[in-house]
Amino acid sequence: LPHLVPQAHQGCLKYLQRCVENNADFNVQMAIKAGIITNGLKYSLATGNWGDQKKAASAKAGVSQVLNRYTYASTLSHLRRTNTPVGRDGKLAKPRQLHNSHWGLVCPAETPEGQACGLVKNLSLMCYVSVGSESAPIIDYMTGRNMELLEEYDPVMNPLATKVFVNGVWVGTHNTPQQLVSNVQELRRNGTLSYEMSLIRDIRDREFKIFTDAGRVMRPLFVVENDHRKPNKGHLVFNREHFNKLQADTGVDTAGYNDEDTMEMKYGWRGLLHDGCVEYLDAEEEEFAMIVMSPEDLEAWRDLKQGNTALTGLKRTRASVLLPSSPNPTLRSPPTPTAKFIPPRLPASATVT
Repeated sequence: LPHLVPQAHQGCLKYLQRCVENNADFNVQMAIKAGIITNGLKYSLATGNWGDQKKAASAKAGVSQVLNRYTYASTLSHLRRTNTPVGRDGKLAKPRQLHNSHWGLVCPAETPEGQACGLVKNLSLMCYVSVGSESAPIIDYMTGRNMELLEEYDPVMNPLATKVFVNGVWVGTHNTPQQLVSNVQELRRNGTLSYEMSLIRDIRDREFKIFTDAGRVMRPLFVVENDHRKPNKGHLVFNREHFNKLQADTGVDTAGYNDEDTMEMKYGWRGLLHDGCVEYLDAEEEEFAMIVMSPEDLEAWRDLKQGNTALTGLKRTRASVLLPSSPNPTLRSPPTPTAKFIPPRLPASATVT
């Protein structure tokens, strides 16, 4: 469309110029031809070459495609397909392989055979691409929470302040980043801020990055309560009450209602997001998050938090020596096998050669 409108504008200017030179009357219908934009859109949608029809060589190919409607599964697969803009005839293996940051976001199995193998990937089942939201509300909120604007920042007076970035733009600094991150995270979990917002705190570089732009691939994760003031600290926020609400949705009659009204009537996925049970994380935020694979791993974490060092098995022992008894004979050995870390040390004496 940006290529078609200037083309129609140039044609209108040429017509008006000819009318002035020939001293003829203006005709609006002759000056503004609706067929230019209509035919251009039809050509682009039919061929997939998005651009000027006369400059087909420089047009962008593959922007519009015919949606696969063989089956419902094939339609979803086509909509969630990603294409790497690399030549198919290349023999490089790196562009065809999965990166570490693709874990949980890109399906490792679904890819076509032949030359496009690895270059055409598919998103995972529950992945979500962010639509984007306004960044002004979060900037106003942080400004009211003692964020020092960039124009007022003095690095000599406050060298240890944490820099705050919003969509890659340095907007200010903050002296208590832990409190700021906790407050913003709480607003995202209770639905005040958009659930698409990404919050990344880099403690080592003293940076707090916020992203609200579109096009970020995100995946949902269950939230573990980490607030020491809550009674369910160390447990999943999702509990029996939320499960009962989801189960009650099966008895709601939604016949005759549209999709928006149905979402308002049911608790559903939106209710889990607003209650903070589920949270969307993108690839960059996952780098600074602690993620466990199953709820059973939380039990081992709670045992370690309580100071219980006895491990019931050998599968969790790393860089340690399994001893049947304590190395110190004066101490009573535990009844279960214990993994104790004994680092190697230099001998007190050595032979001279």
